[in-house]
Amino acid sequence: MDATQSTSPDAAQNQMKILDIKAMNGPNYWSVNRHHLIVMLLDLQAMEERPSNTVPGFRARLEQLMPSLYSHRCSEGHEGGFFERVEMGTWMGHIIEHIALEMQTLAGMEVGFGRTRSAPKKGQYYVVFSYYEEKAGIYAAKASVGLVEALIRGEDYDLNHDIQTLREIRENDRLGPSTGSLVDEARRRKIPWIRLNKRSLVQLGYGKNQQRVQATVASTTSNIAVEIACNKEETKNLLEAAEVPVPKGVIIRSEEELEWAIRKVGFPMVTKPLNGNHGRGATTDLQTLEEVRQGFQEAQKHSHSVIVEKFITGLDHRVLVINYKFVAAAVRTPAAVTGNGTSTIQELIDEVNKDPRRGFGHEKVLTEIKVDRATNTVLEGKGLTLESVLPEGEELWLKPTANLSTGGTATDVTDHVHPDNIILCERIARIIGLDICGIDIMTDTLETPLRQGNGAVLEVNAAPGFRMHLDPTEGLPRNVAGPVIDMLFPPGTSARIPIIAVAGTNGKTTTTRLTAHIMRQTGKTVGYTTTDGVYIGNEMMVKGDCTGPKSAEFVLKDPTVEIAVLESARGGILRAGLGYHNCDIAIVTNVAPDHLGLGGIDTLTKLARVKAVVPNTVFSNGHAILNADDDLVYAMRNELDCHIVLFSTDPESPRIKRHTAKGRLAGVYENGYITILKDNWKIRVERAANIPITFNGAAMFNIYNTLGAVLAAYVSQVPLDTIRGGLQTFVPSAAQTPGRMNMFHFRDFTVMLDYAHNTHGMKAIGGFLQHVPATQKIGIIAGVGDRRDEDTIDLGEESAKTFDEIIIRQDKNTRGRPAEEIVELLKTGIAKVKPNMPVKVILKESDAIDYALQNAKVGSFITVISDVIPDALEQVKAYKEREGTAF
Repeated sequence: MDATQSTSPDAAQNQMKILDIKAMNGPNYWSVNRHHLIVMLLDLQAMEERPSNTVPGFRARLEQLMPSLYSHRCSEGHEGGFFERVEMGTWMGHIIEHIALEMQTLAGMEVGFGRTRSAPKKGQYYVVFSYYEEKAGIYAAKASVGLVEALIRGEDYDLNHDIQTLREIRENDRLGPSTGSLVDEARRRKIPWIRLNKRSLVQLGYGKNQQRVQATVASTTSNIAVEIACNKEETKNLLEAAEVPVPKGVIIRSEEELEWAIRKVGFPMVTKPLNGNHGRGATTDLQTLEEVRQGFQEAQKHSHSVIVEKFITGLDHRVLVINYKFVAAAVRTPAAVTGNGTSTIQELIDEVNKDPRRGFGHEKVLTEIKVDRATNTVLEGKGLTLESVLPEGEELWLKPTANLSTGGTATDVTDHVHPDNIILCERIARIIGLDICGIDIMTDTLETPLRQGNGAVLEVNAAPGFRMHLDPTEGLPRNVAGPVIDMLFPPGTSARIPIIAVAGTNGKTTTTRLTAHIMRQTGKTVGYTTTDGVYIGNEMMVKGDCTGPKSAEFVLKDPTVEIAVLESARGGILRAGLGYHNCDIAIVTNVAPDHLGLGGIDTLTKLARVKAVVPNTVFSNGHAILNADDDLVYAMRNELDCHIVLFSTDPESPRIKRHTAKGRLAGVYENGYITILKDNWKIRVERAANIPITFNGAAMFNIYNTLGAVLAAYVSQVPLDTIRGGLQTFVPSAAQTPGRMNMFHFRDFTVMLDYAHNTHGMKAIGGFLQHVPATQKIGIIAGVGDRRDEDTIDLGEESAKTFDEIIIRQDKNTRGRPAEEIVELLKTGIAKVKPNMPVKVILKESDAIDYALQNAKVGSFITVISDVIPDALEQVKAYKEREGTAF
């Protein structure tokens, strides 16, 4: 139902408006541990004044439509609690949360986490609930709103349509049962995974230590072996040459060869495509020339060459061999019905499909039996139709092959395989060279040796299905995914690479770059993300603001990366969550007013909660490195389950003293040195005078950034000499730190480019400029359109404290606010501090830079707070070149 439609003025009053829907895919603001969440911003509009107990008959209609909601306990803590809340009166956002969860559950996707919270604006709510597949979660969000609106209006609602749609989305989008089992097993072992396409290609592990699987073909699987297995003639020749029992058969390519093939092989026969799998195009138990001709034609739809071989009677067995060791065996039976003397075949199929173990697609142990072309072909071959009545006790196979995906059944026989057959199957896997191998054997039983003449090996399959072993119809389920993960990640190997995550309001990029630079000195390949791009080693791979989850995944997917350093910004966390589930080290630089009012984050406390998502992902044996001089960052330690490391520029900080008194690690700036405090020892790492980015200690904000990076390297067991070397060679230049205190010394004046974009950053710039001798300090500044008025005014005030003269420019993207309005807010802030301060407005950044450089006085210092760093750098470099002096 379309929530935007209206049928009458009264109906319009009952409508709600979806303002935004986001899908979280990693640790996020709403939950660090529940990664898959839908976050819907919903405006109840007129319904804000109408809780559920004010809508006549609402509970009764809801209970009639979705009686299964009775199991929802809600805050009452017992079954039926949710309905009690509806009866007492609750808001529609809360009800929609529960309906969205139950819709998914009814469609075979068990989900249970949800919460609804007020947004800053009255009548708006964040409706948050877990999802199984992203598209299904988004559909459930929209459909739940439509359902509630229908109930309010007293209209009928087709819930079954929604449930079936959700089932179809689930089957189209989710991993198949085999790949899904590998991912589930990896998850149980804390191995991270990334889906690499919309199908079944999955990465297990990160960076250099990753492995890949596609269905049940692994990155360790031989391509030659897969080619052999897909070529049934080659497979048969190799097995026959190795004295493995195989059916007698020939390869033909035209109908003219059929009679020759019949004479050579003899009835009954089987036809199947030469290059085929999963039973596609195969037809069995062919008894006449016409049946063989039809089977040949069906096989040629899949392959030009067709195998014609002797039909071996017996039971269809599948043996699974992983890493050349026997793992499981099952007997497969095609979809079938048994006559009762009165019901038609269609009625028998309908009755079988009532089995609660059968479901749509792969949602349950068994799949519903569908009548398709293969079924009709079987019936025609036996002179039957769907209206035929089978005699009592007569079994009819409805499919030519015993695949579970077409309604077949499986019985586990792993514990009943003769040792000789185990040896034979392991040998077959070696002959073909398949490390994940499914062997099809037709025999009455695997309890006696196959060599005694009671059957034959029909096929060897690459990418064998696991479903029959994971969830057999009868017998013990087998964890066949476990041996695959054991093979991919043997004992003593790691699936992970070290991840160092950096969060905070200001200083993230410099800290990330410095940390990455130090780690590169160890000889490792480092991948890192920043506000200006993604880097692998020394190469920029992606240009732009790359501090979100997709950029993190870019690094973690790269098979050359040995260490990841990931700048993790507020925007990405709120938009989709983090791009990694856990990290080894988290650095939090500070929490300061910025972006307040966006995404429901309207207070510093809420902003701190966003930043705290990052340290909350640190492993219990990892380290959270926190700024002890920042109250909000320091407070994060209370909720963390990992090693806490603190840093401060005050060696006498009571917080540092209490911390180190407990034997814990800290870093301080003491007597001009970056110093590590460990136990009762002080480790002098390096003098600030030898660390270029600190400008002899004048850039205090870079002292903080250096402390965080040094501590991250130290707990990573990087030798002190290597850390020192990294600090000494990290220069605030356009190459190493673009847009971070890039200095250009002209004959008569100096230009510094920086990215300080908020009041906190401007205050840091001001602190540095206090140590800079200049006849005049000029600032080129700008406001950001999506900031609160008070934040822009504060920026103006801080700028006035910092500079003698100001040029106001404007970003290319004013984010929905007129440039003139932003300029006036900045002017208001400037006038509060210096009413008579010279202020010039030049909106285009390049023109503002041109003006400042062309009119610079001798001894002046020009600070350019840039929007587009690469363009500004090129512009200033061009001036420098024209001056004729190397920079």
